[in-house]
Amino acid sequence: MDFATSQASFIGALLHSDRPLPDGITTARGEADTARFAVYRNNVFVGLTRALAQNFPVTARLVGSDFFAAMARIYAQDRRPSTPLMMDYGRDFPEFIAQFPPAQALAYLPDIARIEIAWRRAYHAADAIPLALADIAAIAPASLGDLRLVPHPSASLIGSNYPIGSIWNAHQQEMVRPPASWQPETVLIVRPEMTVEVIVLAARDAVFAAALFGAETLAEAAEAALVDDTHFDFGTALTGLISLGAFSPLAP
Repeated sequence: MDFATSQASFIGALLHSDRPLPDGITTARGEADTARFAVYRNNVFVGLTRALAQNFPVTARLVGSDFFAAMARIYAQDRRPSTPLMMDYGRDFPEFIAQFPPAQALAYLPDIARIEIAWRRAYHAADAIPLALADIAAIAPASLGDLRLVPHPSASLIGSNYPIGSIWNAHQQEMVRPPASWQPETVLIVRPEMTVEVIVLAARDAVFAAALFGAETLAEAAEAALVDDTHFDFGTALTGLISLGAFSPLAP
């Protein structure tokens, strides 16, 4: 058996308890060492599930430690870390949760996991000065509509049919209070300075923000927002997003 095949066999047995013990795993007497390999397998799963719990603390809190550990173990069976940086482990965990039958009763759970991924991404993003209101004020009014804004390096936008921002923020407290209303929310995750912020945007500004993050011009984004809500206020929405540090400075 060549090295690559032997390695694949070892990893497969390590992550799947129903597979046979790899060749060469023996005691000093030359007997198959099933018990010691089982201990090693368990240690690997403990490490992977612990990493997921650290990366997705709110997700884990929502379902409880036992449920999360069982879900994480199933996830880890077929998804090995792709990098030594365990903070990156679980990039497709939200997609897994969405397809995991026991979690279907918590339809908002995948979006909570997406917030946690975006939070980590924002925390480790490059430091950058955000776009300032003065920069926009310096643009000639006739040219403003053609402007395309670039999201800040730390910024992510997540829209959901559920109050995910309110749920996430509530779980930052020891005493968790349910959301005041069960409405769709669009959440901006951004770190314009030292602290990562998870901000629930005003409902009427969500379409506008999504369009800007999708590289549409200010005029195109405003038009889409007005179609969605005739009470949309362009100036208020743009000022609000810039004040939150959502965008990078304009290119020279």
